[in-house]
Amino acid sequence: MPKEFSRSQRVAQEMQKEIAIILQREIKDPRIGMTTVSGVELSRDLAYAKVYVTFLNVLTENADADFITNGIKALQDAAGYIRLLLGKAMRLRVVPELTFAYDNSLVEGMRMSNLVTNVVKHDEALRGKSGDDEEA
Repeated sequence: MPKEFSRSQRVAQEMQKEIAIILQREIKDPRIGMTTVSGVELSRDLAYAKVYVTFLNVLTENADADFITNGIKALQDAAGYIRLLLGKAMRLRVVPELTFAYDNSLVEGMRMSNLVTNVVKHDEALRGKSGDDEEA
């Protein structure tokens, strides 16, 4: 019977849940704000983890790159504390070294969706104008 998920994928999924809980309940840094963990990439030996995060303030406001940079820096500064809490929450022999990275896939997806919507509206407007010419 083949394994559907490797151990590193299962651990990464559990780490994603635990880090999200830690960021929500334990970290009180105002630079982080509302942060969601969108994914975790874990090395095969479970020694290094790259944590992808998104900031909800970026979605609601027109935040600049400085806000994102400060948020990632705050998370990187708190990585040791997050790692300590993660070690208490999960039973692992070695708690991975955490590296945080901004995940812009949600923002890019929204941008692409808006572009498609604008093209469809423009196309419908052009078809409406050409349809009026044919009727006359």
